[in-house]
Amino acid sequence: MNRKDKQMLDTGRTARRLESYVQGAWQTGKGAGKPLANAATGEVHAYIGSDGLDFGGALDWGRAVGGPALRALTVHERALMLKSIGLRLMEMKDEFHAESLATGATPKDAWPDIDGGIGTLLTFASMARRELPNAKVIPEGAVEPLSKDGTFVGQHILVPMRGIAIHINAFNFPVWGMLEKIAPALIAGMPCLVKPASSTAYVTELVVRRILEMGILPDGALQIVCGGVGDMLDHVTGQDVVTFTGSASTGRKLKTHPAIVENATRFTMEADSLNAAILGPDAGPDSPEFDLFVREVHREMTAKAGQKCTAIRRVIVPKALEQEVIASLSERLAKTPAGLPDLAETRLGALASLGDRDGVREKIAEIAKEADIVFGDPETVAVASGDADKGAFLNPVLLRCADPMNAAAPHEVEAFGPVATVMGYDGLDEAIALAMKGKGSLVSSVFTNDENVAAKLVLGLAPFHGRVMLGNRDSAKSSTGHGSPLAPLVHGGPGRAGGGEEMGGMRGVKHFMMRTAVQGTPRLLSSVTGNWVSGAPTATGTHPFRKSLAELHIGDQLVTDSRVVTKEDVEHFAHFTGDTFYAHMDSDAAKANPFFEDRVVHGYLIASFAAGLFVQPDPGPVLANYGVDNLRFLTPVYFGDSLQVQLTCKQINPREGTVYGEVRWDCRVTNQKGEVVAEYDVLTMVAKTWPLSDEG
Repeated sequence: MNRKDKQMLDTGRTARRLESYVQGAWQTGKGAGKPLANAATGEVHAYIGSDGLDFGGALDWGRAVGGPALRALTVHERALMLKSIGLRLMEMKDEFHAESLATGATPKDAWPDIDGGIGTLLTFASMARRELPNAKVIPEGAVEPLSKDGTFVGQHILVPMRGIAIHINAFNFPVWGMLEKIAPALIAGMPCLVKPASSTAYVTELVVRRILEMGILPDGALQIVCGGVGDMLDHVTGQDVVTFTGSASTGRKLKTHPAIVENATRFTMEADSLNAAILGPDAGPDSPEFDLFVREVHREMTAKAGQKCTAIRRVIVPKALEQEVIASLSERLAKTPAGLPDLAETRLGALASLGDRDGVREKIAEIAKEADIVFGDPETVAVASGDADKGAFLNPVLLRCADPMNAAAPHEVEAFGPVATVMGYDGLDEAIALAMKGKGSLVSSVFTNDENVAAKLVLGLAPFHGRVMLGNRDSAKSSTGHGSPLAPLVHGGPGRAGGGEEMGGMRGVKHFMMRTAVQGTPRLLSSVTGNWVSGAPTATGTHPFRKSLAELHIGDQLVTDSRVVTKEDVEHFAHFTGDTFYAHMDSDAAKANPFFEDRVVHGYLIASFAAGLFVQPDPGPVLANYGVDNLRFLTPVYFGDSLQVQLTCKQINPREGTVYGEVRWDCRVTNQKGEVVAEYDVLTMVAKTWPLSDEG
């Protein structure tokens, strides 16, 4: 069944009562609930309410049931659960798109929310398995020596917090807004309670319902409350995390809630943001950058009817180009018909509610006190389809502020709809100053093909922005655009934007973990982290390359024989590889170098000889060497010096669903004096069992 057929079947449907999933069961709040209208038709689409729910009990259930179940799993096991969920959700996305039409979003507008949200979930699952160990404790950073004799060391570790993550989300991204938050929290080992914004909660509720029906997550890992939060925040503890996306005023109220303040509960906020797009002075009307700029501003004004936290609100251009920008934008906006989101010809869907439309009109009126409307009429709605009175439609409105350096409203009032204000600048310093008047934003974009312009603007914007997007002709086809937060990069911003930070790859996972410094002997620290630490016990005997993962242990060690490096070795290596750098070949030149006494051995020859010393050549459990990390050459090696290797199993990282795991080896190369000449980590893939089997 395609999406259009599904929508046709849903016409005339009975509005459903949304439920909350708390304490292991789907529950309906008391009473009939508040009606939620279809944004495009005005018909009642659903009813919502959470009165009577035991919010304290829901939080306790997540902590007591979901928390231990998640913490019993390794990071990779949690990530694989999310991968399975994401792949299943992709198969169901047509159902979510059909439900999303009631929000007023066109299918194209819903793609970043639904497909993008699921993609974000899958990206986190992939990054966690690639970048984090398959363990329950994550060591962070290097082991720090804290004593001269090496008997006292320290390292940071990351462990799951023992509370619950409460995600209070905005209405404009009912799927992405949930998935981008629960993904890092669940990977961290923290159960989640999702509270979607009421006006579009029916989409979130449907997705959560489908996730829970899969039976992949352990009990208590995911709950949802559809309706108000009641006294939920009265029950938070210092081990909980609260994330909020929405208005700055609501965010400030939540952040200063007595229980949050009393318990120092972690609170992350993403709030209002008057994002800017800046046209570089080099980007004249005939340049590709000018066209890209106009297209991007148009897209950000009209995608999701301008109801995006990253939408462009301020259009900052050279004063000499103001009128040309206004004319080009107006031409595009005039070709953007508003209408029913399920019709192919619709280019501008509805706002999420009639109340939103009233609110946007009020904000436009405030901005218009210091700016002129140069395109559109907020009081008159023209639609290509649908009912302009019943549907929450609003045509685009473009304003121009003649004196932006002395104006306040265009920089302080956000009309959360298809609205933007053009303002001119004289010089890059003024462009930066205008952007800064937003007092902190999620994102600004710069359109230029000039390296100097790009560098000056980015460095000027960075302290006030969570993200800066550079647009030019070279990235026109590949750029994800101004308004798209991406899982590997941080999403958030300082000041007015809330001061929070989300995503950013594995940085986002760490927001839901506790960082603790651990100090002690190498042996005890190793027992905590699961990684071998220099000075911890070692074991010799069977060559460690002859051991499968089932037999290998942290601390298994090989100490090799020695090998003398000769002049002939160095010259053969130089001519064979082409590396005839003077320090290896010219004695006088090498002696003139302040770091060397004479000709030195190639560093990579040292690493090659080291491999020759520690490798066991017969077929066995070691399947491949896939790299080295942190290679450092510490002491020069001269002709006649001898090399010896100490190779120690440092970390064992089993791969779920494969026949192998990854093993990190501490490799230390010393000379005849016992001086360390090179050290690095050798990375190998090792079979779980040997001979190989298909199990594991």
